[in-house]
Amino acid sequence: MRNIILVIVVVAVAAYIFMVIKKNREASAPQYIEQPVTLNPPEAEQPQKPPPVKYPVTAVEPEPAPVQEEEPAPEPEPLPALDDSDDELLAGLADLSGETQWGELFLIKSMVRHFVVTIDNMTAKKLPQKFRLTPQMPGKFLVQKTGDDSLVIDPENYARYETYVRLVETIDLKKLAVLYKHYYPLFQKAYEDLGYPGRYFNDRLIEVIDHLLKAPVIREPIELRQPKVFYVFAAPELESLSAGQKLMVRIGPDNAARVKTRLRVLRELLTGVR
Repeated sequence: MRNIILVIVVVAVAAYIFMVIKKNREASAPQYIEQPVTLNPPEAEQPQKPPPVKYPVTAVEPEPAPVQEEEPAPEPEPLPALDDSDDELLAGLADLSGETQWGELFLIKSMVRHFVVTIDNMTAKKLPQKFRLTPQMPGKFLVQKTGDDSLVIDPENYARYETYVRLVETIDLKKLAVLYKHYYPLFQKAYEDLGYPGRYFNDRLIEVIDHLLKAPVIREPIELRQPKVFYVFAAPELESLSAGQKLMVRIGPDNAARVKTRLRVLRELLTGVR
């Protein structure tokens, strides 16, 4: 009996010592306080805004009304639908130059769309043939052989473009600008249909005009190569030009100077900036 009491006492003392040691360890151990974790959500992606309009197309100003009282001017006719605008646009062009056979110089089919596609691709390497605005140039592309059997553009070739250059020189650009501004909503819609929502076509037109004005002027013979069927410029710096600047080189330096003069006038009429 005494042995059992002794064992109970020893166990109780051991348990007490164990509890004291455990408490001391917990008190001396470093305390870690779990901090709440907050995640900073990424900023929401902002939708890309279209670039600001540089050259807004202003409304066509009506002629000043006479002083005497008259009946109010009739409301302007609504514009035709884009895909039904060829006949009306052709009639407007005929008023600019009645003697011009527009149907022979231009492909009158989806004219607004083809014009917009042509302008937009002037800075590209090639113009899409599917959306040609003009038929093939009359005559054959003329070349000459030099004494060392090199190929160069025959200066007689520049005459193939005379009809178009003369049209550019004789057409009333002020009336052309008025016509363009009147039908501008159709040009804008055709541009947005190409995949440029919110982009402004007149800004693109002015950008292309500036690009064409920077085309190099080449007065010495222009050397060519014929790797396959078509001729290409032998000089890499000419062959790397855009489709629009290549065209300015191909029509010849004198024709290009005449066209550039008129492009500067048209640019001023469309922007009001000299």
